[in-house]
Amino acid sequence: MKKDIHVVGAVIIKENKILCAQRGPDKSLPYLWEFPGGKIEAGETPQDALKREINEEMHCEIDIGEQVEHTVYEYDFGIVHLTTYKCKLLEGTPVLTEHAAIEWLSPKELPSLEWAPADIPAIEKLAAE
Repeated sequence: MKKDIHVVGAVIIKENKILCAQRGPDKSLPYLWEFPGGKIEAGETPQDALKREINEEMHCEIDIGEQVEHTVYEYDFGIVHLTTYKCKLLEGTPVLTEHAAIEWLSPKELPSLEWAPADIPAIEKLAAE
């Protein structure tokens, strides 16, 4: 039986552009694009996990707004439960610590990247707004 992996992703919006992050070569799903974030640890709320992950991964502080999407996607390595939230950058400029690249794209430009499958429902929703 595959394990359930509960993760959160930050749809960070700045000046009507959305932060997109490319996974590194040594990660699962190498070079696919995603919203930055990560696993929810025991005892954390999704919002606490997202703030911690963005602080660790990008050295930024964020304000978390409304939920964009919740997706369940079965990969080879497990079943990912991804919840994405609209976020605002409060402090810092995103830096690359775990990702190969970052891009700021308008919602309409999002489908031009090759996204991790679990992120695609959120991409479709954001691109249609």
